[in-house]
Amino acid sequence: MQAPPAKSARHTGRTIGRTVALALLVFLTVVLVLFVVFNTQTVDISLVFTDVNAPLVLALVVAAALGGLVVGLLSAVMRTRRRNR
Repeated sequence: MQAPPAKSARHTGRTIGRTVALALLVFLTVVLVLFVVFNTQTVDISLVFTDVNAPLVLALVVAAALGGLVVGLLSAVMRTRRRNR
């Protein structure tokens, strides 16, 4: 009778890495949501040509979305550069 193949250390490492990444993502999401909930006041936002009076929540969400867009674009550029080498 053969024993089932043991999990490789590499596969276990990937699973642990994914679990840690998921836990970190959940933690950061909770912190971000709490930060947004506690910052509901209205703020003045100075743009290039005008000033806007908007809720701080909106400013935070827009800033987070723009930050994510920049990170995504830079990641795509780096992946393309590595693939073309």
